[in-house]
Amino acid sequence: MSRERRPDPFAERPDRAVHPPKSIIPLPALTQDDLRGRRAIVGAPGLGWRYDLRADEKVVQGSRTYVPVIPEQDWYRAELEQVEVFAPLVPVDRVWIERLSLPQDSDIRTGGDARRLVSLDAPPEQHPAHAVDSLRIAGRRLVQVIDGVERRDLRAVTETYTSADGEICIRVAAELEWYRWVWSGQHPKTLEVPAHLLWVE
Repeated sequence: MSRERRPDPFAERPDRAVHPPKSIIPLPALTQDDLRGRRAIVGAPGLGWRYDLRADEKVVQGSRTYVPVIPEQDWYRAELEQVEVFAPLVPVDRVWIERLSLPQDSDIRTGGDARRLVSLDAPPEQHPAHAVDSLRIAGRRLVQVIDGVERRDLRAVTETYTSADGEICIRVAAELEWYRWVWSGQHPKTLEVPAHLLWVE
């Protein structure tokens, strides 16, 4: 008995094939300057990686160089409320800084159900995936692309749903609003965005 295949609601949309946003390339913090506020990844080859962190400028103690690294939630709170937060010092060789890909970077963009193996020697490049192809979306970092312009620092507040107009949408919030929701309990201001304009970072 053959199973009927459901039509893809985006198959007929010309904007379904919108050009994806730039990929994220992790670079060793040792090779980077001006680290304050930049997205950081920490970890060790062969063990794993922690994301959603922010870095501060390098600190030299004795003969070793460290990077102060804090969770993004604490970074946003410190920036907004001008409070001091504790930033553990991580050896610089265990810190990578996120950078958006440049035209000369040879990135292979993947999305949907693409599967790929990565090396454990360094954090992998993060290629954007179309939001409509992601099974779980709430809480994820998103990029909105309109006419080739990328709007970043967004978080999904809902999963995909059908709007009152029958369009498949996701409610998004600015990342600052998303994190303030955690420490203040204040619900974020959200915007309903058609899912075909959104990509998971």
